[in-house]
Amino acid sequence: MQGVPTEAWQKPFVLPKCGSRITTAQAEQQERRRQRILPLDNGTLGMLKEYVERGGPIRRNGKRLIFAVNRHRGWQIVKQCAEKARLPKLVNPETGKIHNVSPHRLRDSFAIHAVKLDDSGDGLRLLQEQLGHGSFNTTAKYRKVAGDELRDWYDSLWTQEVSRRGH
Repeated sequence: MQGVPTEAWQKPFVLPKCGSRITTAQAEQQERRRQRILPLDNGTLGMLKEYVERGGPIRRNGKRLIFAVNRHRGWQIVKQCAEKARLPKLVNPETGKIHNVSPHRLRDSFAIHAVKLDDSGDGLRLLQEQLGHGSFNTTAKYRKVAGDELRDWYDSLWTQEVSRRGH
């Protein structure tokens, strides 16, 4: 492999779920692919700038990180904030199962809200980019049709047909 330091591609790395071995260079490339640019509103951007000016970012393993929060700690923070805000537990309308507020549930809620506002092909494509889904089909799963919505759609088909015929 030209241009890649020998030590970068000789160190094996094992994927935790499937046990496949990949090289460090491949692992770094996969990590870069998962990164994406997301829009920020001016208020959030201002708070981040203030945080950085106060010395917020840290260095870990040669990388500059804005926050030193791992996945588990992020979940704890969201749960604590939800409890402090007295948000109710979430109930899955299909199964009746009760869930705590979590980062993933917030992400799902964002996606469902976005689809309700714009379920066009362009809207779903932009949501796919925002969520970082590799497959459009994954994003399209958020487009669940409620019973009332399905009934309104079905009724509108017949209303349009009748008005088109002039009856």
